[in-house]
Amino acid sequence: MKVPLAVINDTPEVEELKISPDYVRISAASAMALRMRSGRFAREFDFGGINILLNYEEGCLSDCGYCGLARTRPGDYEDKSFIRVDWPLVSMEKLAIRMGEYKNKLTRLCISQVTHGRSHKDTIEITKMINKYVDTPLSILAAPPILNRARLQEYKDLGVDMIGIGLDAVSEKVFFEHRTNVPKGKLKWSNYWDIIYASRDIFGPWKVNIHTVVGLGETDRDLIDIFYHLYQREILPYLFSFNPEPDSRMGKWERSPITRWRRIQLIKHLIEHHDLKREAIQINDAGAITGLRVDEEKIKDVVTHLDKGKPFKTDGCPSSGGEDGCSRPYGSYRPTDSYRDFPFLPNDEDIIRIRKELNLENLLIK
Repeated sequence: MKVPLAVINDTPEVEELKISPDYVRISAASAMALRMRSGRFAREFDFGGINILLNYEEGCLSDCGYCGLARTRPGDYEDKSFIRVDWPLVSMEKLAIRMGEYKNKLTRLCISQVTHGRSHKDTIEITKMINKYVDTPLSILAAPPILNRARLQEYKDLGVDMIGIGLDAVSEKVFFEHRTNVPKGKLKWSNYWDIIYASRDIFGPWKVNIHTVVGLGETDRDLIDIFYHLYQREILPYLFSFNPEPDSRMGKWERSPITRWRRIQLIKHLIEHHDLKREAIQINDAGAITGLRVDEEKIKDVVTHLDKGKPFKTDGCPSSGGEDGCSRPYGSYRPTDSYRDFPFLPNDEDIIRIRKELNLENLLIK
């Protein structure tokens, strides 16, 4: 099959489809950081987290209602966006060499699998190629339908140090609606949790992260329940704000209000870093947060002073030194939007805006 493909640093032409493991897609931010694509961020900051996405002619064989790569989303797969940004196609060999050239600036690498029969084998090959050129900490954003304990152990043996699972939907009901009861795909909630717990057994405490999306129809109670569940098991939840993909089945869904999003960010941070007790969170019969019993000065410290806005920074896997290694700019918003999560610490003006968005006067219980 002949198709036109735009390949970074190559002249666009009609050629054979390029697929993994020889070719992969990388996020636009990764391409900019490695000088494989021109462009600049709205605000300059150090960025060293490289995100790699497997690529196949058939694409991802799942069909999640909110995903830009869903099988039933209109258009050719190679033209589809993922989290509403471009993922240019590159030669894996050229990418590995380029990462070697920039290895002193890299902080975290991540291979994102898709649901496809070749994903595991190709992930192994890509990991081996990366290992030849860099020793930057490596994560895999895993596709549970193609995995088992033995395959997870293979990744660990190759030096992969963290596993991410794109659970996305934080309740079984929401998972069923958007990932199971779909035209094609039929993903299973139980399978995802089997792989989450197996990953925790193999990789250890705080070495597994779960992507959780705010705005797919879940309640605040659903989110809080999963935060405590994961925290007790030493598993990290990473937050994303749902951002509708045009032409997807959920393309016309409303985004979660900014005040709700900010409060979820704050409460997750308080649970993980300030021992927030469940009884301090007031929730109504509809499952919505209606109040928070925390001292106002404590909140002021967390938001403005002590933690310097960290609750509102992007969740990501750490660098080798333990600092934030992956900041995923534009993972929850368009480059022209205001920041939903920040790939750097918010500045003073950002904090003023965040405090307004939190509307703490109507949240804190006196």
